Amino acid sequence: MRRTGLTLVELLVVISTIALLMAILVPVLGSSREHTETVLCGSNIRQLLLGLLSYETENSSLPCGFDNTPATPPPGGYPGGHAYDRMGWWWFNHIEGFYKKSAITRTVVQCPSKRLDDSRLKSNILCGNYGVNRSVCKSPDDIPSRGQEFVGTPLRSSDIPHPGRTLLVTDSGYSTISWWHASDVPPVSLGATIEDTAYVPGLEINKGKSLWPGQEWDAINGRHPNKTVNVGFADGHADRAKAEELFVEKTAEGYRNKRPLWQPN
Repeated sequence: MRRTGLTLVELLVVISTIALLMAILVPVLGSSREHTETVLCGSNIRQLLLGLLSYETENSSLPCGFDNTPATPPPGGYPGGHAYDRMGWWWFNHIEGFYKKSAITRTVVQCPSKRLDDSRLKSNILCGNYGVNRSVCKSPDDIPSRGQEFVGTPLRSSDIPHPGRTLLVTDSGYSTISWWHASDVPPVSLGATIEDTAYVPGLEINKGKSLWPGQEWDAINGRHPNKTVNVGFADGHADRAKAEELFVEKTAEGYRNKRPLWQPN
């Protein structure tokens, strides 16, 4: 009599083979997706740089990081959560075509690699995407207690002595970020507002920061392989760097790695 089915041993062999293939393929597919997201994030940074520098060409300065002086809201309404974000125009509101207030339409302002575990933060365009350097994109109405150096008129590229080494935009926990958020001992203790929890994803000091629930994975483990971040500089070039390369260390002589990386002068 001819046998028409698989024996138990043959079935177990087939199942074991499939399981082995899955064990091999799943990490590969995950790594491939992570690589794709990292490349797309880098492309976003380059487009943001182009938009920021195009704005400078048309307006003789870079945009404000945040500005609540306009009497009307930006097109599409104020971004962020009204309960914990300041209402006003953010830097990306000044660049036409870069942002739409929609949970469905993805734009270059959104990082495909962010890892936020709270629904409020996931849907908040100000959280877990990209941040501009507050030392460059200054704000006319920023909070003086949070640093007079961030208050005033946004800079022009010609105001920056080393534009090729000065950060303009980077992977960030919030839409604006400064060297204070990358320092182990900032000059003023940061509070618990959502702006104060800005961070460089993957930076070691984030383990000791006061983070909002849902930010922990993104802040501590980082977004890209080997805890790297995509960064854009004031001369228009983009790069990928280790998160620790953005760290500003407090020393007896002052702060190491603050200037010209974060501070333009």
